[in-house]
Amino acid sequence: MLQDLALALRLQALDRKIVSLETEIATLPKHIAEIEKRLESHTRRLEIDRAALTANQRDRKKLEGDIQVHEQKVSKLKDQMLGAKTNEQYKAFQHEIAYIEAEIRKAEDKILDLMEQSEPLDKNVKLAEGELKKEQQDVEAEKKRARERTAIDQKELAEEHRERKNIAEALNPRFYSEYERIRKKTRNSPIADATEGRCSACQIALRPQFFQDLRRGDVIMFCESCGRILTYNPVIDVASDVAATQQTA
Repeated sequence: MLQDLALALRLQALDRKIVSLETEIATLPKHIAEIEKRLESHTRRLEIDRAALTANQRDRKKLEGDIQVHEQKVSKLKDQMLGAKTNEQYKAFQHEIAYIEAEIRKAEDKILDLMEQSEPLDKNVKLAEGELKKEQQDVEAEKKRARERTAIDQKELAEEHRERKNIAEALNPRFYSEYERIRKKTRNSPIADATEGRCSACQIALRPQFFQDLRRGDVIMFCESCGRILTYNPVIDVASDVAATQQTA
């Protein structure tokens, strides 16, 4: 095989590897953003649970404060009731005290309801906090792996670029220019095999004379249909080779 063609094959492999590495490097920040978004979702859920628990505690505290105010009113009314001069005044005090005490019972009932509601809320918060902590650890570990993978890819990419530069400089300038033109046109697939008498890329059969010229391997040839650089690599029939060797022996 011609030296330039052998180098071009290596160059094609490098170009494909470079694209693969660049794609992976570009994908990793998106992957990190996705896992951070997942973490944000867990954080928001915890904030909602905490807000619900805080509201519950705030409402209970307010009701407890209301009860304290009501009890003070009842105490004052009872003191005032002792100084009632008429039966009507006495009954009025009784009526007002009964109303306030009813309000106290309502507040106490609401406090009991809130206490019952607070148990699952408190449980949800603690569970969400535990899950968030684990999720944060998992995310940090995953981000670390992603950063390590990126560093490895970037190092390998730099090495691939160096090797590519060396190969490109070793190629015939005119042939390299053709290689680049075809590579850009075919998305990093400038070379195709024609061992079976047809271009492996476009699947168009080669003219018999063209195929014979290609098999000689003394010049670089291009597919007359798609324009790719063609290689001819005969398939080695191991069984036939072994049989021929045994016959010779």
